[in-house]
Amino acid sequence: MSIEAELRAEFDRWERKEIALFKALPYLLLAASSLLTLLQPAWDMPVHVPTVLGLTLATTLWLLFFHTLHPEWHDRSPLMGLYYTGLMVLAAGLVAGAPIYALFTFVGYPQAMVYLTGRWRYAGVVATATISAVGYLGGAAEIIAGAWGEWLAISVVSVMVAGAFFYFAELADERNHKQKQALVELHEANVKLEAALEENAGLHAQLLVQAREAGVLDERQRMAREIHDTLAQGLAGILTQLQAAEQTRDQPSTSRRHVTNAMNLARDSLTEARRSVHAVEPAMLAEARLPDAINEVARRWAEVYHIDTLLTTTGDARPMHVDVEVALLRTAQEALANVAKHARASRVGLTLSYMEDLVTLDVRDDGIGFEPGAKRANGSTNGGFGLGGMRQRVQRLAGRLEIESEPGGGTAISAIVPAIPPGGTD
Repeated sequence: MSIEAELRAEFDRWERKEIALFKALPYLLLAASSLLTLLQPAWDMPVHVPTVLGLTLATTLWLLFFHTLHPEWHDRSPLMGLYYTGLMVLAAGLVAGAPIYALFTFVGYPQAMVYLTGRWRYAGVVATATISAVGYLGGAAEIIAGAWGEWLAISVVSVMVAGAFFYFAELADERNHKQKQALVELHEANVKLEAALEENAGLHAQLLVQAREAGVLDERQRMAREIHDTLAQGLAGILTQLQAAEQTRDQPSTSRRHVTNAMNLARDSLTEARRSVHAVEPAMLAEARLPDAINEVARRWAEVYHIDTLLTTTGDARPMHVDVEVALLRTAQEALANVAKHARASRVGLTLSYMEDLVTLDVRDDGIGFEPGAKRANGSTNGGFGLGGMRQRVQRLAGRLEIESEPGGGTAISAIVPAIPPGGTD
């Protein structure tokens, strides 16, 4: 059980006990007063018994009717004010007939607290104290006989003492009310918190599913890019070299060179494919810095396709996060593969630029160019899978890919990515 629940249970137990005592107290005091009154003749204290018993019966009926049988009336202030006034009149009659009923008159204090409101509560305290003072002095006969001063003095002291206790009782009651209200608010807050936790648990489960699906999709896209950048490009190069070997069968040395190139491409593609499956960085980056790796890719590509290629590096060439270097290396490979397949270029220039916050790779050729916004056969305006793969790579790094081209004017591809240092945030 929570602390909040334990506190509420404790408050409920005390409240039930207080209510039970409050309901029974008038009858207990009235019975005790009546019993002592009936015993008074034995103590040589004569009492007019029929009058006292009649008033006792009337008081009992008055209590039953208002205090016990009609609890729905307890919140009706005017009606309960009438009830309290009648109760005090009956108490005064009882005390006048038998001073021992001052014991019963004590119920005026808690009843004033519960059934009266505002300043009327203190009026009830005054009425109860003055009636009780009559009993303390031995009855109304003693006061009539000349004990007015004593009665006034006892009444004033009783009012002051009872008023002080009453004031502190009001403070305690107000504090208890605030504590109960605080417990209610705490319970409501706990209910809302539990509902929020349940909702958060559902959202967390949903996010886990979405994250799992996103991870699967990202891995599929990664594998698609790697297959395209390794196997597809390698197979395209092999096919080109084998076609060239077929066309130069009458030139054994040339044909042999093309076959050798095809074998080397197949070997390199197989190695890169294995590294891609295991999500290992390309072999070139494992053995050299990014500028050297791109330069090696450009050199091999130029030897295979016999196209003049030049890499220029500017800025402070420094190590970058592996994802940055892989993205730029793959961009260079894909851009050169596109030149070989489509551009019919005679010259290609690559520029690797290191800036304070960015690293850029520009690949320019003097080929036939194309219309970047033109629709392809599949309806796409973003180019083939190669351009899409390049975009995905740089966008995963919060970078961007820019393409400039026009028919007959060559093509320029720029990959711009943040300069994330090794060990930096992906």
